[in-house]
Amino acid sequence: MNGIIPRNRKALGDAGEEIAARHLIAQGLTILARNFRVKGGEIDLVCREGLTTVFVEVRQRARGDFGGAADSVTPAKQRRLILAARHWLARHGETACRFDCVLIDGGKTEWLKDAFRPE
Repeated sequence: MNGIIPRNRKALGDAGEEIAARHLIAQGLTILARNFRVKGGEIDLVCREGLTTVFVEVRQRARGDFGGAADSVTPAKQRRLILAARHWLARHGETACRFDCVLIDGGKTEWLKDAFRPE
């Protein structure tokens, strides 16, 4: 982020997504789309790892006052991600898929593979 601290939520979110994308690319994933939106849901990053489509939620927390980044991936948030993923797969073809999270807590980046599964 070149030492510049984003001043608004959108800029902060964009910066977090860029950190996550670079981290995943360094791990061998390919970014297919960013901020895929449908009515009722959004996916921050859609990636490919081998033959698997990976739907990635990026969560960022500067402080732990209200729990860490992982705590913010609630069941309701998971349902919205799953809804958006179903739309992606319907448009782009059914493939094996999984749901990952990239958590950025106080500058530390953690990639959780297979963070949750559809019910």
